[in-house]
Amino acid sequence: MNFQVLGCSGAIAAGCRTTAFLVDDDMLIDAGTGVGDLSLDALARIDHILISHSHLDHVLAIGLLADTVLRARRAAGRGPIQVHALPETLAALRAHIFNGVIWPDFTRLPSAEHPVLELVPFAIGDVLKLGSKRVEVITALHTVPACGFAVDGGEAGYWVYTGDTGPNPQLWMRLRHMKLAHLVIETAFSDEERQLAYISRHLCPAALGHELAQLPGSVEVHITHIKPGEMEAVMSEIGKLASSHRIRALAAGQTMQVGGL
Repeated sequence: MNFQVLGCSGAIAAGCRTTAFLVDDDMLIDAGTGVGDLSLDALARIDHILISHSHLDHVLAIGLLADTVLRARRAAGRGPIQVHALPETLAALRAHIFNGVIWPDFTRLPSAEHPVLELVPFAIGDVLKLGSKRVEVITALHTVPACGFAVDGGEAGYWVYTGDTGPNPQLWMRLRHMKLAHLVIETAFSDEERQLAYISRHLCPAALGHELAQLPGSVEVHITHIKPGEMEAVMSEIGKLASSHRIRALAAGQTMQVGGL
């Protein structure tokens, strides 16, 4: 499987895109502003969108994508794009995005019988079988109901994305029983703003160090969701951690391979 980083920033600025990962060519994990860099043909090939939580920086491209590909998918006779998320996240999308005020309800357009979007609920611990892919929904602790995803790469191990989360002991209980190929974990704030990180249920470098200490071995760790302008400070503090893991900053445009193509 190929994982392409479309966006991994905690906010927008020149050159910064918010969270979105393209898996092979048919699945998105989160749908931030990075989705807008895909071509029309690439957008039309997306059949599944997995959403970690309802915050705008992770969902804002869903409605725009639906509007963009509606005609192309209808002409090709393709079914609806399935949007997979926790029930609370889907309810938030219905109430606050696809409400006819902020954006048209593409779960009923172009018709209720043949919509461009279908909302599909899941629960923490579910294993989703999406074509040839297996994705486990893992726990996250954020200010709204949230989750992360572990994509099964077979013998190569799992590609794991924590989603937005603060300290989360249950996550590490699960990950200790997985072979990890890549761990994508957020660190939104520097230690100088650790109180804001705590309130908003994000990680800072000190908290990241405590979290990673619960994971044995040496894993490829990729830091995501750093705020624009904070990269140097956050990564400098992370560099001072006494960690056995191989930690680096994620970058838009980066690709990761797990298992066979």
